[in-house]
Amino acid sequence: MPKISIDFVKMTGAGNDFVLVDNRESRYNLDWVSLSTKLTDRRYGIGADGLLVIEKSTHADFQMNYFNADGSYGGMCGNGGRCSALFGMNLLQKSEITFEALNHIYNANLLNDKVLLRMKDPHSIKLNQSLIDIEPSPILYNFIDTGAPHVVIFENYFDIDILMLGKQIRNHKTFTPSGANVNFVMINQDKSLSIRTYERGVEAETFACGTGSIAAAIVYSLKNNIKPPIDVHTKSNEILTVNFEMKEDKFANIILTGSAKIVYSGVITINI
Repeated sequence: MPKISIDFVKMTGAGNDFVLVDNRESRYNLDWVSLSTKLTDRRYGIGADGLLVIEKSTHADFQMNYFNADGSYGGMCGNGGRCSALFGMNLLQKSEITFEALNHIYNANLLNDKVLLRMKDPHSIKLNQSLIDIEPSPILYNFIDTGAPHVVIFENYFDIDILMLGKQIRNHKTFTPSGANVNFVMINQDKSLSIRTYERGVEAETFACGTGSIAAAIVYSLKNNIKPPIDVHTKSNEILTVNFEMKEDKFANIILTGSAKIVYSGVITINI
């Protein structure tokens, strides 16, 4: 079986971790869909929630392609975007950068030790929906697309088995064919949020979810008339801050702020 050696960087955005491969010079001509499952495997690979492949772009500083740990091509990843932005800023020695993802140009910059990423406007907002053919029933939920589809639940499920209930909701017929990420949210006394997210593609709870934190903050703002910025406490005990503007019942200028770090770099030799 042929082998290939791949240079990589392991990164984390608020505990949401990624394998990043710099392919701006088209050094690798590989099947990233199948390789993503191998590279992100926590037992036999590097281990991560997803794979980021940086490619050349004619419209921005680079193009970011995100692959889920199960090999599926993901929607926009907020934490992955901040990690990619930090990698690009370090590489190009810039404090502000643009990158292309899913036919959209994103902008990011550094603020002290944090990365600020400007996201797409959310859409498809549905509040106070109900799932009745699931246990426990009924489950009241909200839906929003923040670059990826998200279910947001504010009921008393924060301490339950996330894997069991998250998987049921993620695969529910209401959200076919693409499925949805599922966020279980608790409102804190200081009006911040705590969040736990079952992510599609990872098919597990992750330590943080950027687009999920945005989803929770916007739904929270709508339902409770809370003004931004809104702090979201992740499972990793880090805070993601969500800022936005509301114009004529539409949300715009979404900014996700949080940590992004290079953990280590290396070379992996892997069967292809």
